[in-house]
Amino acid sequence: MTTPQSAITVTGLCKAYGNKVVLDGIDLEVAAGTIFSLLGPNGAGKTTAVEILATLIKADAGDIRVAGKDVVRDPDGVRGAISVTGQFASVDNLLTGRENLIMMADLHHLGRREGRRRADELLEQFDLVDARSQRALSYSGGMRRRLDLAMTLVRRPSVIFLDEPTTGLDPRSRHAMWGVIRNLVADGVTIFLTTQYLEEADQLADLIAVLDQGRLVAQGTAAELKRRVPGSYVRLEFGEQHQLDMALGVLGEARRDADALALQVPNDGSVGALRALLERLDEHAVDVAELTVHTPDLDDVFLALTTPPRRQKETVL
Repeated sequence: MTTPQSAITVTGLCKAYGNKVVLDGIDLEVAAGTIFSLLGPNGAGKTTAVEILATLIKADAGDIRVAGKDVVRDPDGVRGAISVTGQFASVDNLLTGRENLIMMADLHHLGRREGRRRADELLEQFDLVDARSQRALSYSGGMRRRLDLAMTLVRRPSVIFLDEPTTGLDPRSRHAMWGVIRNLVADGVTIFLTTQYLEEADQLADLIAVLDQGRLVAQGTAAELKRRVPGSYVRLEFGEQHQLDMALGVLGEARRDADALALQVPNDGSVGALRALLERLDEHAVDVAELTVHTPDLDDVFLALTTPPRRQKETVL
């Protein structure tokens, strides 16, 4: 079994502004061809981390490699391998979709024929062919985000930094953008994603890291992070009162909902734990009408692992 090549490796990353420590000894490793999501509250240091990885600002300390290149010794090499897509689309509203792409191709000196071929290829890839001759000003939010991402792909980067790529999009457009991101990864691109939509990280990310007050407080898959938060339970519903009473006698530790004829039983939701629970009930001839597993989501993880913002003191005038 071969170990996946690392697209991003960070060891001991530190950054401070005066006495304010923004990043305090961050270690990260992102496998090539995967989606990595960095989560954290506002002010946690996410933007600073991305700016350092993208060579926009310098770290105070740490060894940082992106696409196999050192961000300090070879920043131009890093810049040649990455693209950065910010929170807001940076398209030229007065140009058409195709003209925006050709402009980017010209900036990268692709040559007239190659630049136009690449523009048409990206219009097809991002489902913008029908709108290629329309000014970007007339594009919907989802179309503008797709065009913005397409513009960053003109020179085929191997690593893409996406900063809240679906902010302001409706659910349909958000899901369409998720499909675009998945297709990029299927083609071998590495995605470094920051997002405030925890469902987005849950749906897309192969690995998630949670940043809080400049430190990494957790790292793992979405499933692994959810298991760190207590609160999983199984809800059992019964058709008759005596069945609920029997189940309560068998299980003991359960929260009773008399009106709904239901019990809430602590349980991690694993196959083994569910099987053991049902076997105990079967042994005592307890008939369960309905079973539902409830596990923490990434919202619960976020709230449990990050520090709530300090309440600002109100000044009464």
